[in-house]
Amino acid sequence: MNLVLPIPDDIAASLGANGDIVRQALEGLALESYRAGRLGKAELRRMLGLERLEVDGFLRAHDVYDPITFEDVERDIRDLQSLRL
Repeated sequence: MNLVLPIPDDIAASLGANGDIVRQALEGLALESYRAGRLGKAELRRMLGLERLEVDGFLRAHDVYDPITFEDVERDIRDLQSLRL
């Protein structure tokens, strides 16, 4: 699907000054959709044309991290305790 966004020329010029405005818009839409839970990592990867390992880097670069639950922390503690010799 192709999408047309009406943006005033002067604003488009200032937004596009640091790179490709089309890519910026695509990444912004993908990022916000992922944050809102409307896209998973696989869809995010496909939408942005990223390799599997690039998705986590993209998310970290935008300060988006997988949520950590209390159960995750407890499991990590148990795993670390089991490694003691």
